Amino acid sequence: MERRPVDLDLIVVGGCGHVGLPLALCFAEAGARVGIYDADAAKVEAVRCGQMPFMERGADALLARMLPSGRLSFSSSPELIRHSKVVVMVIGTPIDEFMNPSMRVYERAIDQLAAHVVDGALIILRSTVYPGTTEFVERRLVDHGLQVDVAFCPERIAEGYALEEIRSLPQLIGSTTDIAFDRASAVFQRLGVEILRSTSKEAELSKLFTNTWRYMKFAIANQFFEIANRAGVDYGRVLHAIRYHYPRAADLPGPGFAAGPCLLKDTMQLAAFTPDHFPLGHSAMLINEGLPAYIVDVLHHRRPLNGRTIGILGMAFKAESDDPRSSLSYKLKKLAAFKGARVVCTDPYIKDPELSSLEDVVRQADVIIIGAPHRAYRDLQLELEGREIVDIWDCLGDGIRL
Repeated sequence: MERRPVDLDLIVVGGCGHVGLPLALCFAEAGARVGIYDADAAKVEAVRCGQMPFMERGADALLARMLPSGRLSFSSSPELIRHSKVVVMVIGTPIDEFMNPSMRVYERAIDQLAAHVVDGALIILRSTVYPGTTEFVERRLVDHGLQVDVAFCPERIAEGYALEEIRSLPQLIGSTTDIAFDRASAVFQRLGVEILRSTSKEAELSKLFTNTWRYMKFAIANQFFEIANRAGVDYGRVLHAIRYHYPRAADLPGPGFAAGPCLLKDTMQLAAFTPDHFPLGHSAMLINEGLPAYIVDVLHHRRPLNGRTIGILGMAFKAESDDPRSSLSYKLKKLAAFKGARVVCTDPYIKDPELSSLEDVVRQADVIIIGAPHRAYRDLQLELEGREIVDIWDCLGDGIRL
């Protein structure tokens, strides 16, 4: 029988994930008594024993400090939710196979929550949601006979930088009532961050616009790269010329895979919210999701891939991450295999039985593609001599290469 905590300051639902666990740790560090609920019992037990289930800078040390403090409680049972009047829900709105928001996931989560939340609770929605979700949650809980306050307080962290950004970035709080705002504001004031007030729909759109803007910036960079490459122009030199001592273009990213669990999903949520009025979002999706196919087509046109061995270095969705969700390296692997290539892959952080060691991949492959520009690959120039190199990130320090 799990120990039942009492009088907790807040409960984090989905508390062992990339968004929930760093938040729980920061609140505990700030002195709050935090309940971590996650349906994944194995993850709950791992965290309870001091093991972070994913890479996050500084989190291992912070978890080790917080465990003996007595301010963390853990459970894989939703019964834990009854022990606080503040419940932080870290449940996003996924998209279905038609690139539309799947609200059914949220409906099930709210119905489960309603069976355990106490009357008068404050419900904080933390993950990115479809516009109108905050009001939907409030109505659905009222339909269950509960009087609650609901606020949308979105995370705006980048994986790997969660702890420092939770402690420093202004916290947006969207609500439909003054009471909900005041209660949510009091919660986040524990972290010592600046509070920004908005309506719930303003906050929902602010988060979607933020992620979509980033996704579109990456698409612009990737489109420029493809245009220059088709023209036979060194895009690395072009990018340097654009940015050099020119502040209005300093934020133009370099080319690379724009992937992961958030940016594409949120861009498609915004497109669904405004059907037939957001061609920029769909264009960004086509460019970013099409980059692996572009790379494979260029290689195949240069020399047929049938019978060749391609090695992909880095399968995470970004550098210095162990998160493979929606990684375009896996899409690249499939597309190269469709062309008849033998594909071998490696990543120092991803746990995947199909991955090989870096040494084996480098030894076997006659084409090397940098999929995620991990720091571990920066000194491989000598080992890769004599092989065809694709490095659109300039990870190897020898320019953008395709």
